Amino acid sequence: MFTGLVESTGTVRALEPGAEGGARMAVEGLPASGVVPGDSIAVNGVCLTATTVEDGGFAADVMPETLRNSSLGGLAAGDAVNLELPLRAGDRMGGHVVQGHVDGTGVVESARREANALVLRVSADPAVVRYLVAKGSVALDGVSLTVAELHDDGFSVSLVPETLDRTTLGAAEPGRRVNIEVDVLAKYVERLVNPIGGRA
Repeated sequence: MFTGLVESTGTVRALEPGAEGGARMAVEGLPASGVVPGDSIAVNGVCLTATTVEDGGFAADVMPETLRNSSLGGLAAGDAVNLELPLRAGDRMGGHVVQGHVDGTGVVESARREANALVLRVSADPAVVRYLVAKGSVALDGVSLTVAELHDDGFSVSLVPETLDRTTLGAAEPGRRVNIEVDVLAKYVERLVNPIGGRA
């Protein structure tokens, strides 16, 4: 489990096709608290397992399902990524519950300054937007954010200077594809209300 409070950013060294439709990703950079082989690590909000750790970076295998449902398959050498290690027992819960299981992707439609904040408008599939509420939580590329406004075709978030400085979202421009993870509580509530079909 993660909190959406990004520890550091890294840079993709390589994303190479693997066996049977998967891929192997190598990343330059490590969270300050360190990584050892076998550790889970969120890369742009996607939970991966570090298979090797060396030369100031790590590598992880990316399965076909992840490539289909996230933006990782579109990354290339030199691209910056957000990194976060899982929450440990006793740590502060500063963001919200983030599983690292991306629900879908969206596209940044606009990025505009508002005083010291950057407001991103993101278009997304209605199947994802249905789980969002104004002032509720959402993770974009692994960053815990608050939904500022809902739209028919997506939502808006407002990024504070700290988020702009510490994550890759500070460089977000129209056309960028981002990973979206909704609050898992919304999905559990839906399942309890409609246990047969899974959707109301």
